[in-house]
Amino acid sequence: MNDGSTVADVDVLIVGAGLSGIGAAAMLAREHPEKSYAVLEARPVSGGTWDLFRYPGVRSDSDMFTLGYRFKPWRGDKSLADGPSILAYIRETATEYGVDGHIRYDHKVVASDWDSAAARWTVTAEHAGEQVTFRAGLLWSCSGYYDYDQGHRPPFPGEATFAGTLVHPQHWPEDLDYAGKRVVVIGSGATAVTLVPAMADRAAHVTMLQRTPTYILAVPGSDPVDQRLRKLLPTKGSYAVSRWKNVMVSTGLYQWSRRSPDSLKRVLRRATVKALPEGYEVDRHFKPPYDPWDQRLCLVPDGDLFEAITAGRASVVTDAIESFTERGIRLVSGQELEADIIVTATGLKLKAFGGSTMTVDGAEVKLPETMAYKALMLSGVPNFVFTVGYTNASWTLKADLVADFVSRLLTFMDQHRYRSVQPAPDPSVGERPFMDFDAGYVLRAIDELPKQGDRAPWKLKQNYLYDIRNIRRGSLTDGVLRYAR
Repeated sequence: MNDGSTVADVDVLIVGAGLSGIGAAAMLAREHPEKSYAVLEARPVSGGTWDLFRYPGVRSDSDMFTLGYRFKPWRGDKSLADGPSILAYIRETATEYGVDGHIRYDHKVVASDWDSAAARWTVTAEHAGEQVTFRAGLLWSCSGYYDYDQGHRPPFPGEATFAGTLVHPQHWPEDLDYAGKRVVVIGSGATAVTLVPAMADRAAHVTMLQRTPTYILAVPGSDPVDQRLRKLLPTKGSYAVSRWKNVMVSTGLYQWSRRSPDSLKRVLRRATVKALPEGYEVDRHFKPPYDPWDQRLCLVPDGDLFEAITAGRASVVTDAIESFTERGIRLVSGQELEADIIVTATGLKLKAFGGSTMTVDGAEVKLPETMAYKALMLSGVPNFVFTVGYTNASWTLKADLVADFVSRLLTFMDQHRYRSVQPAPDPSVGERPFMDFDAGYVLRAIDELPKQGDRAPWKLKQNYLYDIRNIRRGSLTDGVLRYAR
C-alpha cells in the first residue's frame, strides 16, 4: 500500500503495529487470505513498546515462550529476552507473513464512526499534517493501553533546582553517558528493577529509591527445561511444551497468591534472603505491605538486581522524597542522596484506544458507560474488537486468544451472511471496575475505562485456561452477541 492514497476500504482495519497488531495481521494472512486489511501505525516504525523503549537493559518481564506468538516459536537463548531481540522477532513475523506491505506508518487514528446503514466504520487518521479516511467492516484496536507520548511523571518539589540530568525511561536520551556517574532511579516496578542492574555495570553507583517495596523473584535467564527439550524434540514441539510448562507455572503461582498469600510471601522472602548478603534489611526493602500479585510480581534474570546489590554497585533506599536539591534528593528521613542523574521510573500513563474518539451513528461512545464482553468487545459498539493482554501473565497469551476469536467470528459471519455484530448490554449485570489490579497506572485511570460485569461473559477472569474455553472455544450464539444482516 502507498501512503499517497487518501481513502482505503478494507474488510478489517487494525490499529497498531506492535506485538498485538502484527499478531492480528499475521492471523488474517494465515487464516483469512480472502480478507483485505490495513494496519494503521501512529509511529514511523513497527514494534510498538519494543521500539519505543530504549533505556539500558530494556527486556521482557515475561518469559518469551508465553510472550511469543503461539504460531511462531521463540528460538532465542534467553527466556527473559532483551528489547532488541523481541523487536527483531516481531518484525521477522511481519515479514514472514507479508504484513509489512499492509502497514500505513505515521497514521495516528483520531476518530472512528460506525454507520449502521452501511455496516461500515469510517476511521479518520492524521498523516503528514492532513486527515485521511479509511473505511472498514471490522475495526480492531491493537494500540495497547498506555500513552506513547508521555509517561506518568509526577512533579517533585524543588526539581528545578537539581543541577544534574533528569530523565524518564519512556524517552531515554540516546546520548546520555552515565559511565562513572552517580544515578538515582525513582521507582520499584519492572522498569526500575531492569534499569538498576543494567546501569550498575558502568555507573559509579546506582540507588533504587522506592516509597514502597515490590515482590521480586530471581529466575534463570535461560530456561534449562527448554534447553533440554530442544535437543529431544523438533522446534515446534519443544516450543509448545515449554510454552505450556510456563503457562502452568505462572498460572499456579498466581493461584497460589490468591489462595494462600501468606505461604507464598514466606517462600519469596526465603528466596530473597538467600540471594542477598547476610544481615541485609530484607524486610525493610523487599517486604511489600500487600499480597503477591496485588501488583505485578517482578522477575529478575539470574538474580541480576540482587547480584548488583551484593557487589556494592547498587543499593536500595526505602523512603519518601521531601524535595529535590541542587545535588540530588532530600528524603523525609533527612538523608540526602547525591546524584548526577535522576531517572524517574514512575510508571505509565494509561490511555485507552490511543485516545481516539468513537461514535456509533453519530452518538459518542463514552467508555465508562460501556461494558466489556469477554474483555475484547464493548456493549453497544458494533464490529469493534480490542486486544488488551493479561496483567498477571504474558500479554500475548490473551492477544492470541483474541485473534482466535476474531478468526472464528469472521468465518461465522460470512457463513450466515451477517454484516454486523455487537454484544447487547444486560441491565441485570452488576458493574465492576475493568481491572482488579492495584498498579498505580491502573488506579489513576480506572474511571476512564469500560466496566466489567459480575458474571460471564462480562466478567474478566485473568485466567488463560478459563479463557481458552471462554474465548477460543466459546459459543458465538450465546444470546449476548446480536447479529444483523
